[in-house]
Amino acid sequence: MYFFNTKIKFCRRILYGKLYIIGMRKMKSILLLEDDINLNKGISLKLSKEGYRVFSAHTVKEAEAVFGREPIDLVISDISLPDGSGLDFGKAVREKSDAILIYLTAMDQEIDIVNGYDTGADDYITKPFSVNVLTSKVNAFMRRISKKDIELIVSGDIEVSLKEMTVKKAGTIIPLSKTEIQLLIYLLENSGRILSKENILNKIWGVDGQFIDDNTVTVNISRLKNKLGTDNISNVRGLGYIWTEKVYKK
Repeated sequence: MYFFNTKIKFCRRILYGKLYIIGMRKMKSILLLEDDINLNKGISLKLSKEGYRVFSAHTVKEAEAVFGREPIDLVISDISLPDGSGLDFGKAVREKSDAILIYLTAMDQEIDIVNGYDTGADDYITKPFSVNVLTSKVNAFMRRISKKDIELIVSGDIEVSLKEMTVKKAGTIIPLSKTEIQLLIYLLENSGRILSKENILNKIWGVDGQFIDDNTVTVNISRLKNKLGTDNISNVRGLGYIWTEKVYKK
């Protein structure tokens, strides 16, 4: 019974760790300009389920109002709209913002595509299209944005600067090797998730373990814990290692 209860508590801890990460990520915002009501609803629903904040517009005027008051990370725009051209709106977006710009249109001639890219578009998708493919493209663009946005990873009193590749604890720089910093970042980025030795070897050393001593991960984890003076790296017997503290990305 004791083992069963302990296992439940540990699973909860892992689950909460994952929830912490999701909750603390800045929700990315998407402006969708599409005059087809059903298509607009379908795309909005799909992207909302992916965890994005979606602002829906059916006219250029509505889109301009949203873009003027909300911080938008990515714009999806039709070109033929009831009150104007999506190309003109796209130009205005590019003049004012670095937001990702994707055209979604039935205009599939080469000149149309060229004109779209000439306004500063990042992608040009012609109808008919797959909503799943569109979603995958959006996710890929958002991952690039996230990597550019994040400069610091903070967990408790530990702070990692991705720009300077330095680690501080309570404001004091902790001298770590390049490998130790990479290992720490990998643990922090996967907070709440158990990482097997094989995962760690492949990510940090680029090998599957065939030509590396079995104790490599264990020794480096132990050294990292000692240097940081932390108990936030837990060894899950037979499974791997997990960072158990909340993680914030700035």
